[in-house]
Amino acid sequence: MILEGLKNKKVLILGLGKEGIDTLKFLRRLFPKKILGVGDRRESVKGQISNQKKIEWHLGKDYLKSIKQYDIIIKSPGIPIHLPEIERIFREKKITSQTEIFFDNCPGQIIGITGTKGKGTTASLIYRILKYAKMRVKLVGNIGKPALSSLLQAKSGDIFIYELSSHQLYRLKKSPKIAVLLNIYPAHLEYFKDFKEYLNTKVNITRYQRKSDYLIYNPKDRIVRKIAERSKAKKIPISTKLRNKFGLIGDFNLLNLGAAITLARLFKITNKEIIRALKGFRPAENRLEYVGKFKGIKFYNDSASTIPESAIAAISALKERVQTVILGGSESNLKFDTLAKAILKQRVKNLILFPDTGRKIWQAIRRQMRGKNLRSLPRHFWAKSMPEAVSLAYQHTGKGRTCLLSPASTSFTLFQDYKERGSLFKKYVKKIGSS
Repeated sequence: MILEGLKNKKVLILGLGKEGIDTLKFLRRLFPKKILGVGDRRESVKGQISNQKKIEWHLGKDYLKSIKQYDIIIKSPGIPIHLPEIERIFREKKITSQTEIFFDNCPGQIIGITGTKGKGTTASLIYRILKYAKMRVKLVGNIGKPALSSLLQAKSGDIFIYELSSHQLYRLKKSPKIAVLLNIYPAHLEYFKDFKEYLNTKVNITRYQRKSDYLIYNPKDRIVRKIAERSKAKKIPISTKLRNKFGLIGDFNLLNLGAAITLARLFKITNKEIIRALKGFRPAENRLEYVGKFKGIKFYNDSASTIPESAIAAISALKERVQTVILGGSESNLKFDTLAKAILKQRVKNLILFPDTGRKIWQAIRRQMRGKNLRSLPRHFWAKSMPEAVSLAYQHTGKGRTCLLSPASTSFTLFQDYKERGSLFKKYVKKIGSS
């Protein structure tokens, strides 16, 4: 979507989350006299905008009825893709996204990073290395600034590190000059029709690459390897045979580190520069984040764990220190048998379980123990709020041991999102721990 094409079109911004607000501000700067439409199910979003001139609001449960009044719809990631009204505008080719606008108009070089897990940490590592090497680099997407806020000042020599979620890659018609593909597991199955559609969306990071482009990929992931085989780009496998000198917890971070180092070498950055750039690096919030030691117990916040594989990685990283794990969240089609095996293998003593998937996780553990001595079953406790869960953790975790929040599920049963879940966990760990 070339920006000039929006000038004489009626434009509707659908979804006023972080990305939608950025899109509104961007278009207002570009077209100060233009009337823009804003549609959102939540009526409260109107209060998030200070200057409400030249905006047509379409709020509440019937907000999608406004679609037919507009020529172009800019959809935010949070709007479900398989609502009948959304599917129709996809067929009519009236729809675009912030990511598509950025890709079509960015004069600089885009490094796109995706994967079911690890893309945020990898993007942060790459940004830190290139920034240290004095390159004109900006971090955009989920973990950085919304993309369009950087577009108006973008120049041809700029490098944009774009963390790309499956929502942002959906039906994208361009791929980045350099793509990084980490791993693919079943995820967001409440958003996509099935795993096949989710997988097909992830392929867009390399689908439109040319022979002069680069794909940095994880050769140990069978699905990623197959995608790489079909890519036209120059393929560079990620090596995880490296020493973790940076204090990052867990073998899974070796993949993130390996991807960042592989890309740095593509830019001819030396090992010495890489080591200096990453000195003192810490993962982002909610990603195996050390909260602190309270009443003799260590607490880790891994609220960004929304699939079983990430919870398994967190439990494995902390090993026998983990005595208590807080699990569970929104209902999903995910399977928890492999997670159950990991919990039993690590001999986790206490499970604190949130609805709805907490019950599924417990059932998976019971299945693994069928015909075995039930005395080795972990104790389980049900919680319906974060204060209740943290209180249970303090009651049942011994001094010198660890409590881990790694839900293996999305958060929407009890929380607005994984960020709120992690924030509340930290709040009550500190509050109860200091009482």
